[in-house]
Amino acid sequence: MSVYFTEASSNKYVPRAVLVDLEPGTMDAVRAGPFGQLFRPDNFVFGQSSAGNNWAKGHYTEGAELVDQVLDVVRREAEGCDCLQGFQIAHSLGGGTGSGMGTLLISKIREGKSCLDLSWCYILTTAGTEFPDRMMATFSVVPSPKVSDTVVEPYNATLSVHQLVENSDATFCIDNEALLDICMRTLKISNPSYGDLNHLVSAVMSGISTSLRFPGQLNSDLRKMAVNMVPFPRLHFFMVGFAPLTSRSAHSFRAVTVPDLTQQLFDPKNMMAGSDFRNGRYLTCSAIFRGKVSMKEVEDQMRNLQRKNSAYFVEWIPNNIQTSSCSVPPQGLKMSSTFIGNSTAIQEIFKRVGEQFTAMFRRKAFLHWYTGEGMDEMEFTEAESNMNDLVSEYQQYQNATAYDEEEAGYREEEYAEEEVPGEGLT
Repeated sequence: MSVYFTEASSNKYVPRAVLVDLEPGTMDAVRAGPFGQLFRPDNFVFGQSSAGNNWAKGHYTEGAELVDQVLDVVRREAEGCDCLQGFQIAHSLGGGTGSGMGTLLISKIREGKSCLDLSWCYILTTAGTEFPDRMMATFSVVPSPKVSDTVVEPYNATLSVHQLVENSDATFCIDNEALLDICMRTLKISNPSYGDLNHLVSAVMSGISTSLRFPGQLNSDLRKMAVNMVPFPRLHFFMVGFAPLTSRSAHSFRAVTVPDLTQQLFDPKNMMAGSDFRNGRYLTCSAIFRGKVSMKEVEDQMRNLQRKNSAYFVEWIPNNIQTSSCSVPPQGLKMSSTFIGNSTAIQEIFKRVGEQFTAMFRRKAFLHWYTGEGMDEMEFTEAESNMNDLVSEYQQYQNATAYDEEEAGYREEEYAEEEVPGEGLT
């Protein structure tokens, strides 16, 4: 309970959450909602003008004016923690605030040098960062033209990925297009609302944070998960899935078994990222089971599944499936499982966004809205190049074999031997 909540007076628990937007409308909606009274009033930080789906406004102008106020609230919440493990940020990559200001906030927390007090700034600059070695995990909603009709979403998403590659430790990619497909094809919801999409997102977020909130066998935390899931620092973008999938209005009445859950976990239709893992290979993956499950059965099922689908796993990372278990099931279900996969197939999302970005940037379409806020065209070129490099890196490791890795190791050893000083003719 104390992980995500702090105990106030009279046994009242207050969420350790900071809610940020550049317009007051969304904050008013949260306040007026059923959970509005839970939050500390000071933790609502908002501006008076929206970012207007403009990444530059969120990152450089409107957002930059508000970010110090947000950091003060973040700092106060961090000071109230006994042992700060890290930060979790939920944001969208398609709009202006979530993408622009979201990535600005992440970079400021990483730097830890944005203060108004000069003496405190001196301490920070000499000591390094304000939050040294704290984990940064993001739940990032990737845009899709099928769900939103904002034409500049590819610009905003590409500029955001450019920042996330450098400043995030773990990014859980949630794709609006995949959420829409799940609602329509799997849950048979003919006209899904944002509430239906958010229900799926909340199920995954709840599953991923299970090990932080409840005790359990083979438990995991943010750092342990990142160590197991990220073989190369830049490749920290994960596909996520959940089983069993149910709509908000209905619960699963059929008894679910561990084999059912593992089968559904690796079903492409259950993935909340718009890419098919069969078009790539898993570098690593993790499965979090909730409810009364036998860990032996879980391990056996995961081992069998990996053996049958060995073509979809890289052979040069042994034991690349991590499992954890928690005996507390989610509300309304007896058993569930959450999947996190670091697959090279995630490059399909970046390719899709990149193609849309290139089509517009080639014609300089809508660029004046960004340059008018102080941005330079070079930033767009750098962001595009960085995302193309990311796609190339995923492809490189998808094609790599154990022989390639071994050969590279031998070459390095030979090169080192050749350069030993003092050996050779004099």
